[in-house]
Amino acid sequence: MTDSPPFFTYKLIPSTSPVREPLPDRLPVSELDNQSGFIHLSTAFQVPNTLKLFFKDEPLVYVLRIPYDNVQKYIKWENPEGTVCGSRPKEGLFPHLYNGLKLGKDEVESIAIWTNEDGWDKALMQAKPWLLY
Repeated sequence: MTDSPPFFTYKLIPSTSPVREPLPDRLPVSELDNQSGFIHLSTAFQVPNTLKLFFKDEPLVYVLRIPYDNVQKYIKWENPEGTVCGSRPKEGLFPHLYNGLKLGKDEVESIAIWTNEDGWDKALMQAKPWLLY
C-alpha cells in the first residue's frame, strides 16, 4: 500500500444490476450504499479481496473505473463501515464517496465486465493492465 493518492478508484457492481452504456447521469444506488449514505469504492489493491469476499458467488461483475481526481473532494478514507476517517489512504481504509450518492457518466472513465470462472483469479490476471492504482 502506498501513501500517495490513487489515480483510480473502482466500483464493483453485481450481475443483478447491469450497467448499460451510454452511462446515465446517475446510476441506481445499491441497497448497501443507500443504507450507508455513501458509495463504497475500492482501490486497485483492494479489488481482489473485495471480489473474493463480497462477490464470490457472482457470475460476473461490472467494474467502473473512476479517476480519483474526478471525486477526490468527496472521498473520505474509512473502514468498510464508514467509522474511521482520514485524509490519505492507509492500510485497511477504503475510499468512500460522499457526493449525494451520485455515480454516473461524469465520474466514470470506463467500464469492464469480468466473469467468474472458478474464482476471480483469471479475471484479475487479465485485468492487470487496466486495474491501476
